[in-house]
Amino acid sequence: MLNVSTRCLKIMAASIWFAGAVVLVVKGSSLLAEAYMLRSERHWIWLAVISGLALGFLQAKLVFINSCRKNLDRISTLERPKLWQFFTIRFLVMLVLMILVGAMLSRLAHSNYPFLLGVAALDLSIATALFTSSYVFWKHGDSIDIQAA
Repeated sequence: MLNVSTRCLKIMAASIWFAGAVVLVVKGSSLLAEAYMLRSERHWIWLAVISGLALGFLQAKLVFINSCRKNLDRISTLERPKLWQFFTIRFLVMLVLMILVGAMLSRLAHSNYPFLLGVAALDLSIATALFTSSYVFWKHGDSIDIQAA
């Protein structure tokens, strides 16, 4: 029941990974826009953007790329893949917790210029790490063979 191919799981994992990056870019950008409305001091906003990008590339290199590879390797070893196995239960729980914490931080940051910049930089760093590491889904061995449909 609810058996799927490993290819399907890999596509689902890649799609969620990429969607998370898009959502965080949109969320981070809206926080930066709010910060700009409070104070138009662009140098602090650009510092938040540059910090987010730099930290994101570092996170991708140190954590996210390896996480993608491990997940794809785990999916490849599944004998009877089920629809919900695109990520581990532990990862899904952590993902829900991260989403809840991120939403709470965004709400707390409203009208607080330094906090807005900090949360925006955090969102952009995670988005950058997700975007940067997503290449693993497309380049990692037989991860997702787009031609074999």
